[in-house]
Amino acid sequence: MARQSKYEKIVEDLLAPIAEENGVSIYDVDYTREGPDYYLRCYIDKDGGVNIGDCERVSRALSDALDEADPIPDAYILEVSSPGLGRSLTKDRHFAASLNEKVEGTTFRPYEGKKKSFEGILRSFDAETVTVETEGSGEEDKTQLVLERDNIANIRLVVEF
Repeated sequence: MARQSKYEKIVEDLLAPIAEENGVSIYDVDYTREGPDYYLRCYIDKDGGVNIGDCERVSRALSDALDEADPIPDAYILEVSSPGLGRSLTKDRHFAASLNEKVEGTTFRPYEGKKKSFEGILRSFDAETVTVETEGSGEEDKTQLVLERDNIANIRLVVEF
């Protein structure tokens, strides 16, 4: 297990009882380096959305738990927030909760010869692929785009106002 994944798993385990106690769920935990700094980002969610008070309570409790356990030797910046409306889909539970929702994303390598971006309705997923139904001008123009998961650079929900 890579160092990043190991830290994310440890933090998620520390965060689970804190999230439950505060009436929120864990959406994602991300440990990443940006320039010279490391960031530990914890995304929480609940029905109706989280507010600043939820983030503050969870952040304080998690900070105390991290100080006590000290699982990460690097200095890092802790952030606790909502995943937002246009949330990224990174885990199977995200894909499962977003089936039949409109998504957009990009790929690392071109697919269908030259395309690197896509938009459509998330129809299915498995360990290797994600299927997005792309929209055409008519019902007969819809196509099933099957993308390799390891080729997806990012995929997120589309926010429509």
